[in-house]
Amino acid sequence: MDEITYDYEENGVLVRKEIAKEFLSKGAWSTVMFKYQEFDAKTSTYRAPKVALVRFKKSGGKFIKQSGFNITNKKQALQISDILQKWFLEEENDEEESV
Repeated sequence: MDEITYDYEENGVLVRKEIAKEFLSKGAWSTVMFKYQEFDAKTSTYRAPKVALVRFKKSGGKFIKQSGFNITNKKQALQISDILQKWFLEEENDEEESV
């Protein structure tokens, strides 16, 4: 699984740098969450971190990207996190009440 990376190099420059990754599922179909930064050629610095959720399929011994979704900023990431927590905490409370 180590061969799965979000780094991307163009003309010898690392234009997309993987900062962290977490496997949400592993196997022939793998889902990976990447934290990454993109290189800004004008300033020669990396921009603020973003997140990508990417689905890979293993074919011929290699992982091939099938689909993906980008979370473009911290505000959006925190909104998604808040909504997921709300939904699943509500679900937990509903399950407890029905017991």
